Amino acid sequence: MHEQMRISSVNIGAVERIGQGEKTLTTGICKRPHDGPVHIGKAGLNGDSIVDEKHHGGADQAVYAYSGDDYRWWSQTLGQDCAPGLFGENLTIDSLPHNPAIGDRLLIGDVVLEVTAARIPCGTLAARMKDRGFGLAFRKAERPGVYLRVLNSGEVTAGDAVTLVEAPTGSVTALDLFRFAYETTHDAERLREFLDAPIAERIRLQVEAALARIGPEVTA
Repeated sequence: MHEQMRISSVNIGAVERIGQGEKTLTTGICKRPHDGPVHIGKAGLNGDSIVDEKHHGGADQAVYAYSGDDYRWWSQTLGQDCAPGLFGENLTIDSLPHNPAIGDRLLIGDVVLEVTAARIPCGTLAARMKDRGFGLAFRKAERPGVYLRVLNSGEVTAGDAVTLVEAPTGSVTALDLFRFAYETTHDAERLREFLDAPIAERIRLQVEAALARIGPEVTA
């Protein structure tokens, strides 16, 4: 039995410019808590900005959720307050499982979300944290949060209860995909298991490419 999950913050962001060394970049990573209900549709949260559409957003990564419990871990580890929205997530959820399975679903009122991928850190997150080494720290921590596709639209607000419906098999987890992003060698059978799961399309293309590189004698 899982502890009751609850949305502690719904976060949306405008397009902003943030510093990255001597450069500046344009991003939508700076999410801030929003008071009141927010509509979630197939493309994500109303009013939220996504700048880097090559790597973020889209139907399979419409919503990014992060655990409030993991934020508390980061606050203790970094010795600073890590407030909701800091990592650019749309939903900060207390008691969100640390490593949900791909295909797990989150029910929030009428809204149905499905786990599709783990978040891979990028230079924008490091710039947001004002720490060039934060990407490596984020990788080592293995607390990536998850991307979700929207199966049913509706409104959400801070304080809403969240119900977890586990995937029938659950053989591929968010951390499996997170680790895949950094691996230099792959097991063909395991990659096929990834492809059998409802993973995000961006990840699916990467897995298919990795499987092709192994060679036809293994993939046949």
